[in-house]
Amino acid sequence: MKTASDLEIQQAAQVLLEGGLVAFPTETVYGLGADAESRAAVERIYQAKGRPSNHPVIVHVTPEADLSYWAASVPDEALALIDAFWPGPLTLILKRASHISDVVSGGQDSVGLRCPSHPIAQKLIRTFAAGKPSGQGGIAGPSANKFGQVSPTQSSHVRDEFPELVAAGMSILEGGSSEVGIESTIIDLSRLSQGVGPVLLRPGYITDQEISQVLDKPVHQPDAQAPRVSGALKSHYAPSTPIKLVKASKLFEEIKLQTLRSMQRLVCVTHSIDQVKLPQHDLIDWVTMPVQPAAYSYALYATLRALDQGNYACMLWEEVPDSLEWLGIQDRLGRAAAAF
Repeated sequence: MKTASDLEIQQAAQVLLEGGLVAFPTETVYGLGADAESRAAVERIYQAKGRPSNHPVIVHVTPEADLSYWAASVPDEALALIDAFWPGPLTLILKRASHISDVVSGGQDSVGLRCPSHPIAQKLIRTFAAGKPSGQGGIAGPSANKFGQVSPTQSSHVRDEFPELVAAGMSILEGGSSEVGIESTIIDLSRLSQGVGPVLLRPGYITDQEISQVLDKPVHQPDAQAPRVSGALKSHYAPSTPIKLVKASKLFEEIKLQTLRSMQRLVCVTHSIDQVKLPQHDLIDWVTMPVQPAAYSYALYATLRALDQGNYACMLWEEVPDSLEWLGIQDRLGRAAAAF
């Protein structure tokens, strides 16, 4: 597999230093990156994605970053989670340092910080930071897709999503398929001094149970005062083809209903039903997903994107198990299907 060269990474870092945009791989999804300290550069992300300005982005840093540069305080709970899960797919919401622009937090007093484990992402951030006077450069990097649509896990997805940026010469660093495949877990630690937290704002590969074990305290669900974060809208990660989530026991019944109703091609996505039992029908295409959550997560967005090109009337998608290791996938599918 071809990956970005050192020269390509150096060139991309220079684009960031000059206020431009770069697409880069992480272990979760590909990000659309800009200098997190440049209001104008971050606003270019919002413009390119069609993203509301009050919808925060996550700042990506290196393992050696001084978090006190970005956050007003770094509580012991944050240090414990960093020690356990960084580099990796965990974003921490902390109180934002006063000199960091609120453009990265959608006008809030918090900031989301993550240290990606992908080697290309780490090289890019490190090279970029070396060019900053402070030496503490961070890359604002939401997923490299139009706002609300399916996140990219391959460089080709980014090219398909932003042909206008590609035509204008935007650098896309190649890093293969994203290993995790869904966005990071987001945990709020910004209100610990108020007796609130930790709070799970977005489930992901790292579960709330794992976080609770590290902190030796329960992880709470969001309340009305929780900070806004990426990917928390009811409808998100959605293809243009409608999706309906269906229990395995109801799948065949739903197939009959939808085929009679539309008389158009459908695709049925399953992971637990034996393929030899799948009924064949001229209007039905079957797709089987992996039975293990890690493999399912890895395949999810690429499958959604591919099926969205299939000219189907709708996707009937078998619900995934209601257990901790499936919670991030369950969340993404629920938001993708929210508009049905």
